[in-house]
Amino acid sequence: MQRFKEEEDYWNSSQFKAFAFDDDEDDLTKLKESRLAVNSIKLTDDNEDDVEKVNWSGEPVGSISWLVGESSASSNQKTDFPKVSSESSLSKSGSGLSLSALFRGKSSRGSYTSFSDSIPEPSSRLFAPELRRPRADYKDFVGDLSPEESVQRLQQGKRVALERFRSLQDKLLLLDFAVSGNDGNAITAVLIFLKRTLSKEVLFRELESRQTALRHFIHFLTETHEQRLLLDLLRALGRVEDFALLQYKECLNISDENKRRDFLKSCISLPFPVEDAALVQDHFTLLERQIIIEAADSQAEKNGKVELFQKFPRKASILNMPLITTLYYCVYYHYCDSENTYTSPSNLRQTFKVSEKQFFVTCLSALSKLRSWSAVDSLFQSRSWLGFSRKKSPLSFSRVVDVLHKNSAPTHVLAQFVALVEDSDHRLTLAQKHKCHDIVINIFRDLKDRQNLVQYRTKVDQGSDEDRKIQDLLNNSQIRWKN
Repeated sequence: MQRFKEEEDYWNSSQFKAFAFDDDEDDLTKLKESRLAVNSIKLTDDNEDDVEKVNWSGEPVGSISWLVGESSASSNQKTDFPKVSSESSLSKSGSGLSLSALFRGKSSRGSYTSFSDSIPEPSSRLFAPELRRPRADYKDFVGDLSPEESVQRLQQGKRVALERFRSLQDKLLLLDFAVSGNDGNAITAVLIFLKRTLSKEVLFRELESRQTALRHFIHFLTETHEQRLLLDLLRALGRVEDFALLQYKECLNISDENKRRDFLKSCISLPFPVEDAALVQDHFTLLERQIIIEAADSQAEKNGKVELFQKFPRKASILNMPLITTLYYCVYYHYCDSENTYTSPSNLRQTFKVSEKQFFVTCLSALSKLRSWSAVDSLFQSRSWLGFSRKKSPLSFSRVVDVLHKNSAPTHVLAQFVALVEDSDHRLTLAQKHKCHDIVINIFRDLKDRQNLVQYRTKVDQGSDEDRKIQDLLNNSQIRWKN
């Protein structure tokens, strides 16, 4: 009994424990944890070059003797565990063995196995092999693509290093292949490359013989607003009219009216066609006149001395307005000015050759807006060669009625011009629409249409002059009614 008690005290007091199946942490678990810790250590490339690896016999791995020994061991299939030369291993500074070799063991057959063979790898340690990309994907970077192949890759939406093409011949081949492929994106990409790598003179000369590429290049410069280069291109190609028109468009980007006027003055000398040159001249003259009128009217409006500006204040500036708007403004505020002034509507008509119909419609609209009916009536006054006065209009009187109605003309003014409409049916329709009762009553009287006259009596006010007139016509026994 004493002996057993001493043995039990020994195992309980020692740092070593007896083997037990129910222990929480056994040796195999510890080995697994040690192996995972070792595998988590990564050696850099620099450290691997510095560490010398040896086999169990102490010979460097990869040496000739090691290769011979391995060959003979595999042929003889020795099962004895190799001996480790302590002398050779101790002479090395630092261990020459890899850390994974410390956990190697011997299998039942005598071959060498490791714990990695018996313990499964975690799933996080499994990697799929990396597949190499085909060589064709790297051809543009190594510089072995021809101009045709480069354009094909551009058409496929792939990246191409066009900078490797340095000769003019290769660059023009790129452009020709892009044009023949009918791909606008490829053509634009090549043109951008040529614009960056060629001088303007060479690029313009080569584009002159390639009209498709030239049109693409002009459109590209227009979209990117490279006006200076585009002007140089048109001048080099001899397209003077296009050059002049493009130069004239620049005035639209000038906000200051004085600078715009000066710029337009410089554009007059550009090589425009005859008709366009006259329009540019008119534009300059109109803007110059608008600047004078605006300055004078602004001052008069501030001083408050002109009654018309006080009664009808100006709503906007006249600067940069079209010709018809300027004419409308002058009729509205300066209708009575003398013809030798810039503000006179007649002077504007003569200077800019406004047609009679356009001038008449503009004056009629402006005077109707002012409700100056006497001035409106004077527009239609005309005398025959016998001295008789009558109303005459370059417009049809039905159109005159529409303009007056649009500007809220009173009924008695509308009736004057409805009565001048020649077609009786149209005159009746307009009279009914605008409630010109006298005209409707007279038309039914002339047509001797009793039923319509009786029916129309319900549309007039009872006891009014029109109602009494209808009653007198119905009671007139001298009229022979048709119905």
